[in-house]
Amino acid sequence: MNKQTGPLSEVVQSDQAKDIIAPSLERRRLRAYAILLLLDALLLNLAFAAAGLLYEGLWWHPRNMLAVQTILPIYFTIALYNQSYGGKALVDWVFAAKQALIALLISAALLNFVAFYTKSNAQFSRVSVTLGLILAAAALVVLRRIIPVLIAKFWGGRTRNNLIIADGGPEFSLPLSVKVSAAEYELDPSSHDPFMLDRLGRMLQNQDKVVVSCPRERRQAWAFVLKSAGVQGEIVSEPAHELGAIGVQHYEEQDRTTLVISTGPLSLRSRISKRLFDITLAGGALIALSPILLFTALRIKLDDGGPVLFVQRRLGRGNQFFNMFKFRSMKVEQNDANGDQSTGREDDRITTIGKFIRRTSIDELPQLINVLRGDMSIVGPRPHALGSRANNKYFWEVDAQYWRRHCLKPGLTGLAQVRGHRGATEVEKDLTDRLQSDLEYISGWSLKRDLEIVLQTVLVLKHDNAY
Repeated sequence: MNKQTGPLSEVVQSDQAKDIIAPSLERRRLRAYAILLLLDALLLNLAFAAAGLLYEGLWWHPRNMLAVQTILPIYFTIALYNQSYGGKALVDWVFAAKQALIALLISAALLNFVAFYTKSNAQFSRVSVTLGLILAAAALVVLRRIIPVLIAKFWGGRTRNNLIIADGGPEFSLPLSVKVSAAEYELDPSSHDPFMLDRLGRMLQNQDKVVVSCPRERRQAWAFVLKSAGVQGEIVSEPAHELGAIGVQHYEEQDRTTLVISTGPLSLRSRISKRLFDITLAGGALIALSPILLFTALRIKLDDGGPVLFVQRRLGRGNQFFNMFKFRSMKVEQNDANGDQSTGREDDRITTIGKFIRRTSIDELPQLINVLRGDMSIVGPRPHALGSRANNKYFWEVDAQYWRRHCLKPGLTGLAQVRGHRGATEVEKDLTDRLQSDLEYISGWSLKRDLEIVLQTVLVLKHDNAY
């Protein structure tokens, strides 16, 4: 692998490094949960239909089907909360069967409770319903026993991506995991080189768990990097307060203990809700704002005949690079690809139409495409160009906590923006004010807050610092 020569020197990633990029198993798990949920619904219906046939001689007896349709929503509610559709349920059939039976038993008890108080017991045949529950329980257990067999056959037994980074610490391994050498891939957690962090970010992409084994003196640096990457990270170590560990994980077969020092800022449910919010809002905004987008594109093209869009590499989630879209507001020959020079109020690089679209934030609207592509979110820390500086220092040189803001996807707008922290970063406080707001947003994320920030953004689209 080529050596790096400076903080912004580009690294050519080898084919070997590319092979480490793991496929996403999260979508695979979600599909498995959905299929399991549908199969449960089918099996419960078939079980009660068969019970009607066996006891009353009528397949799909209306009374039985009424009972199962009453049970199903209760069963799914309980099953979703007791991890019947969780990662452990895909590989541990005993656990999965136990949780499914508990959900079924509670559902039956609640059905009987509701039927008693609504005086509708007479509508159900006790024998037939009991037989349906027994058949359903048997079917659920059989299905749970089959699931791990199918996973072992078609997925090689893998439902999670586990990465182990060996950096000179105690020997450590996990079944069905990938192990890499930090030295081989030139991974240095103490480096602030964005290209090294991009390479590490791609390696950590789609990993469900990352375990680092390193010497004591490098634990702090690895803890910081893993937290900044927004992954579930662990370090092989005895407990150490300075790492900010949030849990301890024991591996009896390895006779080792790891400290859990990061889990990522959002749970799976939160990530799904945030992504649905992004897709809905970005898709609707692109349709609603299409006349403005088309008019702006035409106006830029007629202004000097140059390209409509300005594409710039920015730092995104996990410190990975992505190409961010903006309407071009500067003269073609003076575009600043790296963002080395902050834009000033009387910047002669800005075109006539550029001044207007920057002042009204219209230049940012093409980032709705980045949101739909999954590079960005509607709300989050704003992505910065690589060459951005404050007081002639790179942002990470002003405050090393800067990297932590990249544990979430960057946003089209954010808490810092609605608080007025926009425009050029002429002094260090311009950056630290934004950083403080970004870290506050990350630690207190909620969908309600995202909606509040979107509504507040409408009020600050035209701002004194937007130039």
